[in-house]
Parts: sequence; structure tokens; C-alpha cells
Amino acid sequence: MRRSRWAALPAAARIILLSVGAIIMIIPFLYMVSTSFKTATYVFTTPPEFIPDPATTANYEQAFSTGDFGRYFLNSLIVATISTAISLLVSSMMAYAFARFTFRGKEAIFRVLLLGLMIPAIMLIIPQFILAKNLHLLDSLGGLILFYVAGSLSLNTFLLRGFFESIPAELDQAMQVDGAGAWRRYWRLALPLAKPGLATATIFTFLACWDEFTLALTLTNSPENQTLPIAIRLFAGSGNNAVQWGLVFAASVIAVVPVIIVFLVFQRYFVQGLTSGAIKG
Repeated sequence: MRRSRWAALPAAARIILLSVGAIIMIIPFLYMVSTSFKTATYVFTTPPEFIPDPATTANYEQAFSTGDFGRYFLNSLIVATISTAISLLVSSMMAYAFARFTFRGKEAIFRVLLLGLMIPAIMLIIPQFILAKNLHLLDSLGGLILFYVAGSLSLNTFLLRGFFESIPAELDQAMQVDGAGAWRRYWRLALPLAKPGLATATIFTFLACWDEFTLALTLTNSPENQTLPIAIRLFAGSGNNAVQWGLVFAASVIAVVPVIIVFLVFQRYFVQGLTSGAIKG
């Protein structure tokens, strides 16, 4: 078997290439953090300064004290957390049914479900707005949660079905012989063994709900129900001359923190989920 070009590279060359790639990807984040500690006078200095001098925390203080930033943050946390939990519960049950049960039209229904992955989200904005209006869900966190859950079911079900199918069917049969019903087999066997898939789906879903801007802007119009991406947009102002980049980047750094925490909590299972199936014994 021929080795791939990547495997044929010396270890030192691979380390150098990976290091260069990591540096390229991390530079924008470092610049964002650096700018969040700068005053407006030093934001556009040339060449860019990654170590602010003088450094200031005024941007963070202004972010927390401006408007209802705390409410925006809490709204995003509520919407992203509840949407992720409901999506994982519903999609995992659907995935388990597709993986373990046999019923008429199973594959046809699954393919229809996968159509959700093929339709650009921006094309659904107007239908979602009309549906939210008819259901009296405009300008509410419940409306956002409903559409975020609906938008994530296709990907999560597709992802988790593969994990459930990789669990040996003999384990299900053994529990069934012992008198375990479908719910017990799903809850006690399938979910614990699918932790890598659940972690992967958790990170993807939470990130998608936390960062979503277009639908939140369309469905909400009062500060009591708007989310963090809208707050950051409001900090940017209405024109290029009004943008306070230090304030915007400070708010962006704050917004990144929950995502980093979620990834750190689930990273071990996330890596297993990405590599699952890559190596077969």
C-alpha cells in the first residue's frame, strides 16, 4: 500500500507546516483580543501592534455598561442552551429509530429529512417569518428556539444515525432478551456509547445557535428578546465613521468565551467523533 504524500513527509516538515497553518489561523483572533485592549487612537496604527501600549480595559467596561448587553448575553445563552438540548434529544431519538427500527418508507423519510441540508438557510427567511407571524412567535425567544431546533435536526440526525449504526446490534438484542424496551435500550445503551457523536453535535449546534444573526434580526425587534450578535452589530454603529472597533472587538471576545468553554468541555469526545470510522480494525 502506497503511503500518502502527507505521510511520506518527514516529521519535522509536518510539524512546520502544521505550525504555519496554526499561526495563520490564530493571528486574526490574537489581533481581535489585542484591539479590544486598545483605545480608538491606536486601533489603526501601522504596522499593527499585537501588544497594546498603553493597554486599557475601558472597552470591556463600556461593553458591559452600554445598553442591555447583559440581557443580550443572557438571551443568547438561554436560546443556544435550550435549542441545543432539545435538538440533541429529538434528533438522537430520530437517529436511533432510523438506525435500529425497520418500518415502511424509512429510507424515503430519511432522504426527505436530508433535504434540510441542501436548502440554503437564507432562502427560508421569508417562510419562517410568515410562519412565526401566524404562530404568534414573532419577537420571542420561543420563536428563535423553535426555528433553531428545526434547522439543526437534519444534520444532527444524519450524524447520530451513523454512530448508532456503529453500535453492535447484538448489544441491543441482549438487552431485549433481558426485557429492556426500546426507550431503555436507547437511554441506557445507545446514548452512552454515542458520546463522541453527541459531543460533536453539541458543539456544532451550540455554535450555530450562538452565532446566528440573520434569523434573530428578522424575528426579533425589542431589546428584551434580541441576542448577542445583534448587540455587537449595534456597537458597530450605522456607518464606517461611527464604528468603535475597540468596543466591537471587546464584545466579540466576550461572545467567544462560552463557545470556548463548550469546546473545552466536549473536546475529548469531539476529537473521537471526528476520527470515528477513520480506522477500522
